Amino acid sequence: MSNQAKAVHGALFNRQGQEVLSLAEFSERLFPPPTQNAEDIQRQLDAAQNQFYEARHSRAEQLLDSALQEISRLPVGASRWQIYTQAQFLHALNYRAAGKLRESDAAFRSVLRLEPQHTLDASLYAPSIRQAFEKVKGELARTKKMKLAVKSTLPASDVYLDGLKAGQTPLTLELLPGVYELTIVKDSAVSFPRRLHIQSPETPIFVDLAYEGSVSDRPFPCLASTGQSDEHTLSHAVRLGGTLGVEEVIVVRLERSSNRGPKWLAATVLHVEGGQKLREGGLKVQGLEASPESLSALVDFVTTGKAPPPLVVPSPQGTAPWTRLPATDAPLSNASRGDFDVSAPNRFSEDGLLSESAQRSRPPALRKASYAVLGGGAAALAAAGILRLMAQKDLDTLQKRLNARGRIDASDTESLALRNSLSSKNTLLTGLLIGSGAALTTGAVLFLVSPPRPAPPPVSLDVSVAPEGASANLLGRF
Repeated sequence: MSNQAKAVHGALFNRQGQEVLSLAEFSERLFPPPTQNAEDIQRQLDAAQNQFYEARHSRAEQLLDSALQEISRLPVGASRWQIYTQAQFLHALNYRAAGKLRESDAAFRSVLRLEPQHTLDASLYAPSIRQAFEKVKGELARTKKMKLAVKSTLPASDVYLDGLKAGQTPLTLELLPGVYELTIVKDSAVSFPRRLHIQSPETPIFVDLAYEGSVSDRPFPCLASTGQSDEHTLSHAVRLGGTLGVEEVIVVRLERSSNRGPKWLAATVLHVEGGQKLREGGLKVQGLEASPESLSALVDFVTTGKAPPPLVVPSPQGTAPWTRLPATDAPLSNASRGDFDVSAPNRFSEDGLLSESAQRSRPPALRKASYAVLGGGAAALAAAGILRLMAQKDLDTLQKRLNARGRIDASDTESLALRNSLSSKNTLLTGLLIGSGAALTTGAVLFLVSPPRPAPPPVSLDVSVAPEGASANLLGRF
């Protein structure tokens, strides 16, 4: 399978107009490989120590900085921590000899923050160095600590900080503020390296080791199948694309619909930002590898969407011929389609079809808004009618209390109150009439510009034939 994937990657990489992530870039972003092994780094530390003895402190500092960068790329474990400690202590000695006391204390602190009980060998270090070391140790003991809580999807996973094993998940640690490198390991599963900035009083970290451990860059970048549904694996591929910061992910796999069926080399193009399956196609493979012509056709399909023979593209509602079919005629259960994964949601499940059907059954949002505005306008108009009737009653009463000149007597307090009430009702009535008119006009405009409810899709019948039998899918609304 790796040879087929390499061939597809090479053809894509050499295709003009395509920006394809190289294998070196893939490894550098997820699993930065060391350019030197532990023996080479040890020889570099010995060279730095010789420069220190010869009082060439600047050169020794350069060698030590370079060695520490390489040490951070080594596999986590006791050997890495041992060589890391050696480099930091040599750094502290070199800094102190050069008069850089603050940098020397920082080098001691890099070790003591994870091993607070560490002691210096009296036969190797001068009393002044041991005294400075103990001073830093005392300062760290009095410094306020921050909490780091680490959890993983795989229980009892080993937690490494700067290469030193700190415990197993779930794990809560009290750490000094600063930057740490976190790695989670469970058997052969290794998480992506993380740089943690511990600054807050509590820092919770959750690592989906089931997903990150399924990604590998040896011998070729691959994503291990989880044994669940294809959609579950594709959702992991979308997450991987987001981690890498790419626009599209192409998943190439070698499949068989059954043990007796032909082999298919299939490719699926996924859009990372939206999680959509853009296109999927495959071709039969005779023997161990696909022919150059077949690989060229597959690459053309991936880049342009064109499907020249012998490439096969499944219909939107159909079943791909390389999809493994059940051995019985029983319908697929929910369990057979893969369990729901909280950390890697199934973006390619049938929920999309269900939500689309639900949207068809509901009126468009703009039309619903027009109904609401029209209803509000009608209610305001009805309130204006009621208010007009109440005002007419007060007006009739007031007219009966007018004097011979048709005016209100200054001493008639009841008539004055009726006049004030009529004035207020008139103002309110004017507002209701204007508001109801505006609401009715707006609602009518919204109703006219809103799209009508879409018609239900036609009924379609899709038939798939396999060595184990045939299956039919009926899709539509009734």
